Amino acid sequence: MKDLKYLLAYSIPLSAVLALLWQGWWSWATVILAFGIFPLLDAIFPASTTNYSESEEKSRLSNRFFDILLYICAPICFVLVYFYFKTIQKGGLATYEWLGLTFSIGVVLGALGINVAHELGHRANKWEQFLAKAGLLTVLYQHFFIEHNRGHHKYVSTDKDPATARKNEWIYTFFIRSISGQYLSAWKLENERLRKKGMNTFSWENAMIRFTVYQTAYLLVIVGFFGWKMLPYAVSIALIGVLLLETINYIEHYGLRRKILPSGRPERVLPKHSWNSDHEMGRIVLFELTRHSDHHYLASRKYQILRHMEESPQLPTGYPGSMLMALVPPLWFMVMNKRLEDQTRQLELA
Repeated sequence: MKDLKYLLAYSIPLSAVLALLWQGWWSWATVILAFGIFPLLDAIFPASTTNYSESEEKSRLSNRFFDILLYICAPICFVLVYFYFKTIQKGGLATYEWLGLTFSIGVVLGALGINVAHELGHRANKWEQFLAKAGLLTVLYQHFFIEHNRGHHKYVSTDKDPATARKNEWIYTFFIRSISGQYLSAWKLENERLRKKGMNTFSWENAMIRFTVYQTAYLLVIVGFFGWKMLPYAVSIALIGVLLLETINYIEHYGLRRKILPSGRPERVLPKHSWNSDHEMGRIVLFELTRHSDHHYLASRKYQILRHMEESPQLPTGYPGSMLMALVPPLWFMVMNKRLEDQTRQLELA
């Protein structure tokens, strides 16, 4: 029964369904749930540092329930996006209603689309990788599949990683640096891969070219079904989902740096290089993304067996609350710089 807790992740798309059906102030239901109710619950309920035993891990890895929960996320996103466009196309909405629906769907695409694509993108199975790319389509961010796996995980917590926030870097400048840097990095990584194989970089073998075609086709399908007026809405929900991802990127590695060894290469990625959160609600609704230290320590570990790591630095609250805090840079710096200095001091003494 305790495994059923992950069904709470579907309260996010359920709230979006209610937003589409009931409209009015319900249009903001998903936003209120994600950034009002979840942070409050994280503050009320204690964080859990409990890990599973070896036998429990084996049992959870063999349980298909955990995988099925992820497989249905991309289809859910596509269905919600379709009904979002239908609702907007129908018209008759007040400004606060279509704005609320846009933010609500954008939050779903970030939490259920990108987040689950991130988990499945680390799997070796082609079907799971296909679902990962599908989950990134509606946010026009398929290059994340390349850059995150082959760039971010290699260069995290170094200046070579655009998705690692620097100390005292405002989140709003980070958005620009991270989004543009990851896109350019994905092109570079894919071109390098093809050149090493002796293949033409300007060909269908280039995943970045394929992703560009797929995403353009997606937008053209929307225009074909719903008209040109729907194009700004498609871009808007994608942008909101991406900004949700980049806010998470910002808090996950803020200010943390790996040592550069005498060889000139950075030390191995360790649990100390990612901010962690064991707060229950954030863990559940984001499929354990908040146990980020263990994820970077061993990226192939599935979400249901990610561990609390004693040496990992801890965020003051769950991801939803930390994301809100990050949007107010002076508050974020006041809280996190002290934690960052303490973490740095501990590393120097170790």
